[in-house]
Amino acid sequence: MSPAKQLHLFEGIGIELEYMIVSRQSLAVLPVADRLLAAQAGGMTDEVEVGPLRWSNELVLHVIELKTNGPAAELQGLTSPFQEGVTAVNRRLEALDGQLMPTAMHPWMDPARDSRLWPHDNSLIYQTYHRIFDCRGHGWVNLQSCHLNLPFCGDEEFGRLHAAIRLLLPILPALAASSPFMDGGSSGLLDTRLQVYRDNQKRIPLITGRVIPEPVFTRRSYQKGILQPLYRAIADYDPDGVLQDEWLNSRGAIARFERNTIEIRILDVQETPMADLAIAAAVVAVLKALVEQCWQPLSKQQDWPVEPLVTILSATIGDGERAIIDNPDYLAMFGFDAPRATAGALWSHLILGQVSEQPGALRPFMPVLENILTHGPLARRILQSLGEHPTLDRLAETYRTLCGCLAEGSMFIPAPVRRAANLQP
Repeated sequence: MSPAKQLHLFEGIGIELEYMIVSRQSLAVLPVADRLLAAQAGGMTDEVEVGPLRWSNELVLHVIELKTNGPAAELQGLTSPFQEGVTAVNRRLEALDGQLMPTAMHPWMDPARDSRLWPHDNSLIYQTYHRIFDCRGHGWVNLQSCHLNLPFCGDEEFGRLHAAIRLLLPILPALAASSPFMDGGSSGLLDTRLQVYRDNQKRIPLITGRVIPEPVFTRRSYQKGILQPLYRAIADYDPDGVLQDEWLNSRGAIARFERNTIEIRILDVQETPMADLAIAAAVVAVLKALVEQCWQPLSKQQDWPVEPLVTILSATIGDGERAIIDNPDYLAMFGFDAPRATAGALWSHLILGQVSEQPGALRPFMPVLENILTHGPLARRILQSLGEHPTLDRLAETYRTLCGCLAEGSMFIPAPVRRAANLQP
């Protein structure tokens, strides 16, 4: 998100949705992103503008990203453009016997066998990553996310926004987890993508850190406490400085001072853009309340160290909305007066509270959010449909249905609660 003028807090928003390209017949990964982009642009490119969106490449040839073409003023108007973008991509992919698959991980992909890195523009960056880390692993090539970009102007706004985001990151999987399967079976986690993401750069663990960013709240302290140590840590592996940029930072939220935004990267992509946008609306509404100090003053928000937030994040990665939060001080940061609660109960408190405080922002998305609060994140609904030990044929059947949800713009609701199949706001 590169605004033409500097935006203040919540004056704009950028959304990026990543999808896997798969065979229409077998659902195996299909490495044709370069051919897709070339067909749309009329020549080889890594990005093409299509109406209000951009289509762009990622690390591997079986992933395509759809993103807002600059900051959007609000989320409500983005459902149709993103759904139309999915339709347009799928139309292009028909000629290549391909289609888009949602969710954050392919359930049976073999990364060592199926991965092909992007070989065109920016290939030096990808080759450098591959040389250092060996990108033939799930944490590199089998993870699709929704990135949420929010602007700030100056240190004061950055400090407020970063404090709020750090607090909210640990419970995001309770809404957004969509990756319960890997290597053809249940991983035992609802958000397997985040688990493999945490370990994908373990050769230089400082790059990902603990996923939760350190408590730094000015540009200078961020450079000193996060970015400069990263550059020093990778210097011996990257003598030409190919990777020594802000995007080397792989925490769950990263500051992009070159465009004055914070990018939240912890959200699994959903089965339909309207679900991604509904979750984004809930996230933004709660962040606004935190930034406005509705429950606790900024000083208390900024006082949280990394470790207790990581403990909560680990719980929600494992069990999503059913994860138990037994830290009353954390619950109090959101005005929840109890010694312990599930992450789902906390989200119900937050969403139902903010829909009355910010009705214009949340009411259009409430049918989707109510389904998530009632039936759980997508990962829970997939498990409800399949159980933990499905056959590969049953996996394929369900993920084919999920491809249909993405193509049609409908939510995945397992029987017997399939009554709310289409909830277009």
